[in-house]
Amino acid sequence: MQRSHIVGIAGGSGSGKTTFLTKLMAHFGPDEVALVSQDNYYRPKNQQQADANGVINFDMPTSIDRDHFYTDMMALASGDAIEKLEYNFNNPAKEPQHIIIHPAPVIIIEGLFIFWYEEIRQHLDYSVYIDADREERLRRRIQRDQLERGYGETEVRYQWEHHVRPAEALYLEPYKNQCDLLVDNSHSMEDGLTRLVELIKTYLSAT
Repeated sequence: MQRSHIVGIAGGSGSGKTTFLTKLMAHFGPDEVALVSQDNYYRPKNQQQADANGVINFDMPTSIDRDHFYTDMMALASGDAIEKLEYNFNNPAKEPQHIIIHPAPVIIIEGLFIFWYEEIRQHLDYSVYIDADREERLRRRIQRDQLERGYGETEVRYQWEHHVRPAEALYLEPYKNQCDLLVDNSHSMEDGLTRLVELIKTYLSAT
């Protein structure tokens, strides 16, 4: 079996990456495009590092089971299905779902550290960076974490200043200008989304 075409998609917190991926996947069937999310490879909470104030920092490359993430990506690209438990962001009210991801001609790998992890970056056939104005991203982060994860604004702003922004500056932003497609989602993602959809369709029609 020919190895799948791997597309890497990354973006800072609040950039709209989840919405972008939802819209992207709506254009394709599961036999065409598979999606693997870095979020589902977080190590257990008791294995995470805390900062100087004792607050757990989930925005570190070591917070992810890097080896498992890479192994699953390569297995899927080689034609094998993979199984995972959905990560529930430590929300006790959300029951994690059992996920089975089947191989497909195109595999989307998404997450904050996919360019930083060299073993993953070197296997990407196409890379996408989703960006947005920083203040707009913070506003979206506060709204999302309050509604979906039950965090207060003070807690969200602390994480943003001490964890999120330092991680983006170190592990994501240095790769921005190296990506094949830059999507500015400060106001609309549609142009970038259309371009990526057409690129994937062109690849699928040639296989």
